[in-house]
Order: sequence, then C-alpha cells, then structure tokens
Amino acid sequence: MKKLILTLITALGLVAGVQASEGGMHWDKAPVNVTDQASLQNGAKLFVNYCLGCHSAAFMRYNRLTDIGLTEQQIKDNLLFTTDKIGETMVAAINPKQAKDWFGANPPDLTVIARSRAGSGGSGADYLYTFLRTFYRDGTKATGWNNLAFPSVGMPHALWQLQGERRALFDEKKAADGQIEQVFKGWEQISDGTMSAQEYDHAVGDLVNYLQWMGEPVQNTRIRIGVGVLIFLALFTFIAWKLNAAYWKDVK
Repeated sequence: MKKLILTLITALGLVAGVQASEGGMHWDKAPVNVTDQASLQNGAKLFVNYCLGCHSAAFMRYNRLTDIGLTEQQIKDNLLFTTDKIGETMVAAINPKQAKDWFGANPPDLTVIARSRAGSGGSGADYLYTFLRTFYRDGTKATGWNNLAFPSVGMPHALWQLQGERRALFDEKKAADGQIEQVFKGWEQISDGTMSAQEYDHAVGDLVNYLQWMGEPVQNTRIRIGVGVLIFLALFTFIAWKLNAAYWKDVK
C-alpha cells in the first residue's frame, strides 16, 4: 500500500513537473500502435537494455510480456537478468541510494509514465517521444547532457550510443519584456551513433509504444470486449424494438 501511495504521489509530481517544463515547445506525435507486437517486442528489448538499469517498472511482471507474443523461454533467454525469476516484477538494477547520490533523486518508476506525462502539448506518449529525441550535449550540466523538452533534466542520455552526440544551436531573441531568450534553431551532429536518424526515431517509437502498452497491458482486451458489448447492445436493441412492435401492433 505504501508503494502504491508513493507511486501516485510521484505521478502527480511528474505531471506538475511536465506542465512547468513544457515551455511552449511542440511535442511530436508518437507513432503509437499497441496492437503491433513486433514494435512492442522491440520496445521491451530496448526498455530492458537501456532503461531498466536505473528505472523500475514495479507494477509489471516479466511473464506479462507473453501478452505481446513472447514465450516464457524467450523472456528468460533475452530479457531476464541472471537472478530474476519469470514471475517477478521489473526492478531496476541500480541501488536507490546510489541513484540519489548520482542524479540528485531516485529515478522514477516507469510503469505508468506514458499515462502520467500527458499535458497540454499532447499525450504522455507524445511527450516521451519528443523527450527521448531532444537530448544534446551541455558541458554546464553535471551529467553533460540537457534536453529541449525537459530543460536541466538530471537524467543523462541513456540512448546516446544509438543516436550519437549532438549539440543544440540557438539564436538569441529579445522578448516583449526586454529579456534576452534563446530560441532553438537546429542541431549540429558531433559524433555518429550506431543508428541513422530515421532508425533512431523508429527505435524510440517502439520504446514509447511499449511504455504506452505497459501503462495498461489489458487495453487491447478492454477494447475488444467493449466492441463486443456494443455489438451485443445494438443487436439486443434491434430485437427489443421488433418485439415491441409485434406486441403492440394489434393494440388499438
């Protein structure tokens, strides 16, 4: 119960943080399709390899990944750490105390991150898709990284080896109140990653797709049942209307 309460408090704090950090920046539309099992499987692989080292998914069990087409043996062979069991939850490998010392705060749980991050700029998936694609090198920050969607974020760029290193280019602009503000104008690639820009965007789309699915693994089942219920109600309404007409047709 304590863990659930803390998670809810954290989620509320994240929403407030996002609203404060949007800064009017446009969020790109995330290519979310939670029925695409190939995308979800690739996203799960990326999540385990690049996110789970620091971020837990404390309300998601490994064996739930069978819902996206993986067998338990595939999960054991490719996604489990040596000491983990198939029925256990996805717990981060990092020590929470060390994480707080390194980053200033314990990295948040990501089970419902795609749902809690929604804001005026779009859905939580849109925010995450934009966030993971707008890291840039910044020597003034402790981690050496900054982010356009979340300025001064304490998180380093976990996917930098895939995307490579970039520098953000800014122009100075005088605001209405006379203050000088920086306006983003483009990117300068410092070093190449193992993926092209298109491949990286696709990989991030798969990761965000998985995060969206993880926030509600039963959503496909819920939609399927909902459609069935609506069809049943439509048929029942038609039958009831015909019965009513037949019953009253001889009543004067």
